[in-house]
Amino acid sequence: KGRLSQAEIDRMVQEAEKYKAEDEALKTKVEAKNSLENYCFTMRNTLSEEKLKDKFEAGDQEKIEAAVQETLDWLDKN
Repeated sequence: KGRLSQAEIDRMVQEAEKYKAEDEALKTKVEAKNSLENYCFTMRNTLSEEKLKDKFEAGDQEKIEAAVQETLDWLDKN
């Protein structure tokens, strides 16, 4: 009839509980990565705003851009 036995259902529930912690850890990691990536893009966009360009001292903007790019490169590799 294509129905699952109680033993199969119990096994599936046990497996789901077993992997729940792993899934939560992975979810947390992915959310953190996405948050950092969004922050980097926000920083990059902020640096390119005309009204803010004059607010940075010489060299600071380049340092920030380099740090943002370094972080994005690291995120791509990990």
